[in-house]
Amino acid sequence: MTEAHLTREARAQWSSEPAFVFSMAAAAVGLGNLWRFPYMVGENGGGAFILAYLLALVIVAMPVMMLEVAAGRLTQGSVVGTYRGITRLGTAYGWFVVVLTIVITSYYLVITGWTLGYAVDAFRMRVAEFDDFTAGYNSVWYFLAVTMLAALVLLKGVRAIETFSKVLMPMLALLIAGLVGVAMTTGGWGDAMAFMFTWDAAALANPGLWFFAFGQAFYTLAVGQGYLVTYGSYIPRKTNVPRATLIVAGAETTIALMAGFMIFPFVFTHGLDPGAGSELAFSTLPRVFEATTGGAWLAMAFFFMFFAAAFSSCLAGLKVIIAAFAEELSLSNARAVGATGVLMLCLGLPSALSFSPVQLTVAGMPFLDFMDQFGGTNVVIASAVIGAGLLCWVLPPSKVVYALGAKSGWWSWRIFIVGRSLPFAAVGFLIWQLLAG
Repeated sequence: MTEAHLTREARAQWSSEPAFVFSMAAAAVGLGNLWRFPYMVGENGGGAFILAYLLALVIVAMPVMMLEVAAGRLTQGSVVGTYRGITRLGTAYGWFVVVLTIVITSYYLVITGWTLGYAVDAFRMRVAEFDDFTAGYNSVWYFLAVTMLAALVLLKGVRAIETFSKVLMPMLALLIAGLVGVAMTTGGWGDAMAFMFTWDAAALANPGLWFFAFGQAFYTLAVGQGYLVTYGSYIPRKTNVPRATLIVAGAETTIALMAGFMIFPFVFTHGLDPGAGSELAFSTLPRVFEATTGGAWLAMAFFFMFFAAAFSSCLAGLKVIIAAFAEELSLSNARAVGATGVLMLCLGLPSALSFSPVQLTVAGMPFLDFMDQFGGTNVVIASAVIGAGLLCWVLPPSKVVYALGAKSGWWSWRIFIVGRSLPFAAVGFLIWQLLAG
């Protein structure tokens, strides 16, 4: 790949600020909110987790989100190039982020395969419960199909993602709102609201609750995973970063809560376990559609949109990897896409096999669940803390203010307070967790 080609790729831009907002929202809304948020709420006690999550989101995750977008805009390169331009340690951290994104995306593709399988079954008028769906090798076949489809889209570059996102987000929001309306008519609505919005104050003294809440807040906004830096590198010159990221964060939070409103009423109506884990949505929704008038049509619409949202998350993760491979290894876009596709096929297969007759497990849980607990929470938190510390302690404040594109310095002041204190707060939290344990 020639130097000129690399420069053109690095300077590619979203067509406008709204295009960035739609694309970034679609990237993170997918699985982080529709799949992961409800099951994390269910596993961590409901209302107490939601309160901790919202506090973590507003106080810490949103300023770090703005910081990462601004860093990407400032350097206009891959995540590796961005952090290398800031400090000598940045190259190692940049590749750490790429590896983390590789791990997360490998099992994201498997879950996206589930959504595609359910969409196909819905159009065939035979949506199965999750145990039946995974009794054979559906997880493997649909994982392979989604990986190849994603490679084809990414060969088209940034504008293909933009067009896809502009169509997806409004349709997804309308469909979820409609399903919430159906959920409000169920007998479990009151129990679901009590589960989501009441809590025992003593639960907030549990450091484990806060650990998972911060993990979900970072996960929801794609903090520490390279998405924000990579997508930020394509932002147009006149974009106001605080305004754009606030809109994205608001959309993320709204969709996450609506996903809870959509799923938990049916969980309680049908006497299901809210702590069912990663398959919560896939165990609940087939029963919902079966018991609902016109459920077959709702199933078609929902699972198609669920697939589209999940697929957008995969595209974002793959774009982080492809951009790093193309710029750091001097590969053409096509070769970077091909290399990334092969890597995903190899690394995603164990997660696919964990929900098949092979039932591959680690530490007593499916391999996919283990990867999500370890990579999706533990490592994401560590990555966010390290990244924020590097950016705020090394990058000159004046450059961040310039990259934010905002007239007010209030956000830059808050960003630097959060970013510089986060590593010390993390050490304090670990001490609290050790003492509480």
